[in-house]
Amino acid sequence: MSNSANLSPLILVDGSSYLFRAYHVPYLQALSTASGQPTGAITGVLNMIRSLKKDYPNGNVVVVFDAKGKTFRSDMYPEYKANRPPMPDDLRSQIAPLHEIIEAMGLPLLVVPGVEADDVIGTLAKQASEQGIETVISTGDKDMAQLVTEHVRLINTMTNVELDVDGVIEKFGVKPEQIIDYLALMGDKVDNIPGVVKCGPKTAVKWLTEHGTLEGVIANADKVKGKIGENLRDALEQLPLSYQLATIKCDVELEQTAEQLQPTAADVEKLTELYQTFELRRLLAELTGSSDSEPQETSKAKPKQAKASTSDEVIVQAVEVSETQYQIIYNQDEFLTWLAKLKESKRFAFDTETTSIDYMQAELVGLSFACEPGKAAYVPVAHDYVGAPEQLSRDWVLAQLKPLLESTEILKIGQNLKYDINVLSHYDIEVQGIAFDTMIESYCFNSIATRHNMDALAEKYLDHKTVHFEDIAGKGAKQLTFNQIDIEKAGHYAAEDADITLRLHLALFPALEQLSEQLAVFNDIEMPLLPVLARMEQGGVLIDSDLLAEQSQSLGQRLAALEIEAHNLAGQSFNLSSPKQLQKILFEDLKIPVIKKTPKGAPSTAEEVLQELALDYPLPKVILENRGLSKLKSTYTDKLPLMVSSRSGRLHTSYHQAVTATGRLSSTEPNLQNIPIRSEQGRKIRQAFIAPKDHKIVAIDYSQIELRIMAHLSNDKGLVTAFSEGKDIHKATAAEIFAVPLDQVTSEQRRSAKAINFGLIYGMSAFGLAKQLHIGRNQAQEYMDMYFKRYPGVLTYMEETREQASSQGYVETIYGRRLYLPDINARNGMRKKAAERAAINAPMQGTAADIIKKAMLAVDTWLQEQADDRIKMTMQVHDELIFEIHQDIVEETTQKLVELMNNAAELSVPLIAEAGMGDNWDEAH
Repeated sequence: MSNSANLSPLILVDGSSYLFRAYHVPYLQALSTASGQPTGAITGVLNMIRSLKKDYPNGNVVVVFDAKGKTFRSDMYPEYKANRPPMPDDLRSQIAPLHEIIEAMGLPLLVVPGVEADDVIGTLAKQASEQGIETVISTGDKDMAQLVTEHVRLINTMTNVELDVDGVIEKFGVKPEQIIDYLALMGDKVDNIPGVVKCGPKTAVKWLTEHGTLEGVIANADKVKGKIGENLRDALEQLPLSYQLATIKCDVELEQTAEQLQPTAADVEKLTELYQTFELRRLLAELTGSSDSEPQETSKAKPKQAKASTSDEVIVQAVEVSETQYQIIYNQDEFLTWLAKLKESKRFAFDTETTSIDYMQAELVGLSFACEPGKAAYVPVAHDYVGAPEQLSRDWVLAQLKPLLESTEILKIGQNLKYDINVLSHYDIEVQGIAFDTMIESYCFNSIATRHNMDALAEKYLDHKTVHFEDIAGKGAKQLTFNQIDIEKAGHYAAEDADITLRLHLALFPALEQLSEQLAVFNDIEMPLLPVLARMEQGGVLIDSDLLAEQSQSLGQRLAALEIEAHNLAGQSFNLSSPKQLQKILFEDLKIPVIKKTPKGAPSTAEEVLQELALDYPLPKVILENRGLSKLKSTYTDKLPLMVSSRSGRLHTSYHQAVTATGRLSSTEPNLQNIPIRSEQGRKIRQAFIAPKDHKIVAIDYSQIELRIMAHLSNDKGLVTAFSEGKDIHKATAAEIFAVPLDQVTSEQRRSAKAINFGLIYGMSAFGLAKQLHIGRNQAQEYMDMYFKRYPGVLTYMEETREQASSQGYVETIYGRRLYLPDINARNGMRKKAAERAAINAPMQGTAADIIKKAMLAVDTWLQEQADDRIKMTMQVHDELIFEIHQDIVEETTQKLVELMNNAAELSVPLIAEAGMGDNWDEAH
């Protein structure tokens, strides 16, 4: 039941903007059907949507159009858009067909009365940003620039121009948060928004550069000389209205949130009919797979083909199933018949249904099986709602299944199998024969082609829309647990899970077999790691809840003191968590200058703003400390004790293999990767991760692994020599760059060299390096030039890697893991540069991920051979493995573990693992 899911980027299409623009493209205006129905605007918009889907293959595309009738702006200002001519009839006639086609494509389509498409897009973009979802708004409307943030950018699909925060500044001369002020000052003749007469872009930029905001311009209107000054003063009364009219509404009430708006499977039959009706021959040919442009009939027997994003043009071909046969098993004879069938098969798919997605709390409710496509069975064992039919005994069913599930001869297929393994472990079943996990098959085939949960995989590779859990269980607070769901509904859902898992395997694995190196990653790294992670998750870690409670109390006291200090600095009491109150205190009462505004035009109190203000003002510094400590308290010291399992008395995380694009593991509930270590309070949290009685915590960490991988990949003589001779690489780099003897390198020079060493492998520019080191850009460029003069092999490697990425669309780790780069040849410069930076870093980060995984496999193999309960591998965090080891054997065991990790990979430079030991994780780190 538990599936990991990536947060796909949200692609918001301004349908109305593109509709009008496509209508006015000359060559599109000539397009029509034989009967005279215009199709130019339809064709233009669909072409842009297709382009977006190609550029963002993992994107969640949502299309938004204006609704008919007036909007709230018309109520606010009756003359709003009064100058616009009525829509031409030949354009109007294309709207309904276009909407129908988009819906048949399976894309969410929004038309919300009373507001404009801009407002709907603004609302969704804001929701997505709050959820941490990256958002791309596809539009040609300059007004949308006000929505741009670090998480939201614009793309004009007709011109392929992309605007992020820096792009907005470059294009308009003002920051995104000043765009509304900019528009209000200039006004808009098309929309009939009053502004300042004769105020063009240059004047608006000049005023906003001088005064920051519209309010600042208004306050200084009497100082503006000449005719333009008179025009400004004449417009003062209407400027607030212009500001309101230009402001995109970001709180529209919508039936679905940004996260809930998901694509559905395309209605191929409906699309075929529509493409034929409107004579969209090229689209029809693509849909049917026909090589010519004449309408073709689609064959339901034809296998679904989904082209993978690979240079090899590998095809994922699904087994077609004409109808499904799902069975619910209530009696022993039926069960034993299915059991015999499973025993006779060489492999089968199975899935567990439980009461919780938390594997430590989950109780088994039923199991489903499939050993041939389209045929599956569900065995309910613990549905306990009133009126539930009699079911087979869970103990009896599991007793019958135990030999089968523990057999190494019969291969098991699953989707996120680790969850099922963990659940069954609570019933004394150690699943063996773990051969195929479709989530990992998809991830190894192409880590960025789609999310890797079953629903997404079924739609992409099988063209099948599955029954979702919410469909049978409901949503929100009233959502049922699986044991409360009617068995007939539950049975189809569960049987489908097993059936779809089998069909996904039959589609994905043959495609994976055509890519030998990625197949090796699957067979030699990812699948063997699955049971290792399961054992780590089941084992958990020990924490000192009392110590965390003391830390919470201490943090609470400090937070209370900070609140008093903040009130004293402000001269009044206020809620430190309220942005509105903080805005008033900082910018109205204390008159601190506004350096950034929110999309709604309010002064920003975001963290990066406060960090800048904290350099000069005491209150922002107090607020920042308050926020940081409050997050530590709520996320860790308060929460971790509540997450301790009553079953084991320990804390259990979930490791995810199919989330990051580069192969690194991630973890949730709790996220072990993000426990802070740079602050004193953050390190104290690690002190609560403790060793059991008579044991020690041992942490073994790879030293400078990514730089060592760079030395190996680039074969640069200077880097290889430095690492091979055991030199301090940062001191060695500093000695070269600053032209001083090695023994005279200062700590400041070493720090700068470290920033250069790591910054360059992450693709940092001279501008970025200058900012990090607080030096001039020219000086930063000189440092980089000296670095590449010292290590020319690194520069050669970077250039060759960019060329390789550009020609084949991906880069690889040492072990052949492919890291696809869809934007490597993008026409947009910013996207292309970002992909080039990723091309340099991904092989190192991905290889580091592969090496730590290979180390875990080597360590686990040795641990299984020892069969010694006194040694446990408990956590994996970044390039570090953490163990619990009995004090009687800790020295020799640590030595052996370091040896295993040192030998996990063969590089042209030594791989060095360094061990620490203590009574808690902080001491061992």
